[in-house]
Parts: sequence; C-alpha cells; structure tokens
Amino acid sequence: MKFYILLFFLFFHLSTYAQSNYKEDSEAILAVLESQRIAWSNGDIETFMEGYWKNDSLKFYGAGGITYGWKNTLSRYKKGYPTKDHTGKLDFKINAINQINNNAYYVMGEFFLERHVGDANGIFMIIFKKINGIWKIIADTSC
Repeated sequence: MKFYILLFFLFFHLSTYAQSNYKEDSEAILAVLESQRIAWSNGDIETFMEGYWKNDSLKFYGAGGITYGWKNTLSRYKKGYPTKDHTGKLDFKINAINQINNNAYYVMGEFFLERHVGDANGIFMIIFKKINGIWKIIADTSC
C-alpha cells in the first residue's frame, strides 16, 4: 500500500512539474515571437533574426525552397523584404504550441502582414530548441 501511495505522489509531482515547465516554456517561446513581431514591424530584420539559431544548420522552408544557415536566411529575408513598405506590420495567430521533448517544441500558427505593397498572409510551423538556456528557432516552414 505504501508503494502505491509513494507512486501516486511521485506521478502527481512529475505531472505538476511537467505542467509548470510547459507553461514557463510556452511563455518564453511566446516572448521570442513577440520580440520578433515588434522587430519585423519596425523594419528591423537583423533584430527579428535574433530569434533564430545562429548556426549553419538552421533550416528555413518557404515557397522558394529550402534555405540553410542563419546568414543565408538573413540574406533571403533582406532580399524578399528590402524596405519598410515590404516588411509592414506583422501579427501572429498561434494555433498550437506542443512539446516534442524537454528541450524542443513546435509552434503552428498563422501570420498576417499588413503592407503598403500589398498584404500577405500565410501559415507556419516552427521548431524551437533550448540552446544554452535560450529558446531559438532551429527550423521554420512558412508559406
């Protein structure tokens, strides 16, 4: 009987810990996305890119195919969005944040760009990984 009581409390503790981790992790991930939203809306692509893993293994999948690496992704964004008229005002609708493992989540959502050159809307799925204690996007699929 004592074993079952101990097992129950252990399960309850781990369940509570996992829930608090999810809440804390989700809030941190949403903070990264909010920082990116603000930077993009200010036409500051370099600051927007701070949410991404600064590594050659970063992957971005878009309508133009796959882009590998942080520098190449930055160049892709700068080419596709050369002025404030092109970056416009960014908004997100987050549809899901799901844990993959202790240090990784995927986020699915929609983006809305209100721009002088014409609005653009689409969907995305991004993968966040906690690297050196900081949440970074390691893969992005947007279209």
